[in-house]
Amino acid sequence: MIFQSLTRGNEIGSNSYFLDTGDCRIVLDAGMHPKEEAPESLPNYQELPNNSVDAIFLTHSHLDHAGTLPVLMRDQPEAPVYMTAATAALTDALLHNSVNVMQSKRIELGITEYPLYGHRELDRIELQWRHREYEERIDLSLETSATLYDAGHILGSSGVMIDNGQTRVFYTGDINFEDQTLITGAKFPEENIDTLIIETTRGATVRDPDYEREKEEQRLCDAILKTIDQGGSALIPVFAMGKTQEVLTMIHKFKESGRLPEKVPVFIGGLSTKMTLLFDEFADSTPRQLPGFQIFEDMDVRAGSKKGSRKPIMYQKGAIYALSSGMMTPKTISNGFAHTFISNPKNSLLFVGYAAPDSPAGAIRATHRGNIIELSPELTPVVFDCDMEEFDFSGHSTRDALLDYMLKVAPKKIILVHGDIEASQWFEKQLHKKLPDTEVIIPIPKKQYHI
Repeated sequence: MIFQSLTRGNEIGSNSYFLDTGDCRIVLDAGMHPKEEAPESLPNYQELPNNSVDAIFLTHSHLDHAGTLPVLMRDQPEAPVYMTAATAALTDALLHNSVNVMQSKRIELGITEYPLYGHRELDRIELQWRHREYEERIDLSLETSATLYDAGHILGSSGVMIDNGQTRVFYTGDINFEDQTLITGAKFPEENIDTLIIETTRGATVRDPDYEREKEEQRLCDAILKTIDQGGSALIPVFAMGKTQEVLTMIHKFKESGRLPEKVPVFIGGLSTKMTLLFDEFADSTPRQLPGFQIFEDMDVRAGSKKGSRKPIMYQKGAIYALSSGMMTPKTISNGFAHTFISNPKNSLLFVGYAAPDSPAGAIRATHRGNIIELSPELTPVVFDCDMEEFDFSGHSTRDALLDYMLKVAPKKIILVHGDIEASQWFEKQLHKKLPDTEVIIPIPKKQYHI
């Protein structure tokens, strides 16, 4: 087989990989770089001749894995796209939202290449999407087959096993081996894997050895209670898909167990509402904690209504605001809401996920109370004067859990992807010591590797 990274660099962004099994040409994921715009956000699709791909696999719906799928499909019009039904539903919603974002950027930033695709094109290409269940064999050609496995990252996420009868290659996508509050941990194969293509997101991050998820959840509950007791409200910046639903499920648990008063109102935004409805739609058909639990049926969640209409989110004391985006990007609900919110000393700002250092959320996390913060170029700077805490509810496995999996599989080759170079190099160093007979590859973009 031949492997080729179509990413633009050794980093997290524009994830896409090419695999030639001998009788089948496959693309794994079709991401958009979150920090680049227009053509620079695309993978190196120019490496693929038009209409040369036999199949495309989408491991999950996050934009760094799915955001340029329509562009890839335009160049590869005959290739079917395989994914779980949940991934298809979430990807459809996110891509349509991405069109709206790109249209706004065309007007506001003058990026004439935007939008990279349109709503009608999305509706048309969905006819080539093929929904498959976990552990269902997919015959791609006379010799090559594929199988999806539950990756535990977000709703519908999967890893992909590719088997041509002689070599078995497993691409993990994004992984979480631990049970989250709502989503259950990954269920991956461990035997008869010749080449492992694995994410390395948290390779440069050391988790506190005393970490326990239940304790972390209780710490979040305590922070919310403290805020309410002092007459304020809690703002929890979240990503609309995945983190929102995890946080809402935590709040449900807090209320059900009596740790948080039932009367405490919870607000979310419009896109989060749409995504939460989709999570509820798959409540009975996907692996999850609290089987059958539906957020909108079993909780009192306010703001974007169940029918999708939008209502303005107004501040009131004693409330929880789980608003996107998680990085408080300018012109998102969390960014605008924070403008007056973070100057109130009775309030609290509770971070539950990753924030890039150059994002508004990253800037707040790096500063001190009393300092001036610029949340957006269009808004006046404000004094940061509320409580702030950070929590570890990552949807990615720790580096120790990833390394343990690599050691269990012990394949002939390991290809380290989806991570900054520092993260990949940590794994490379560990693997050279612990799996000396395994070839470890940090792939150079565009270069072809025989596996």
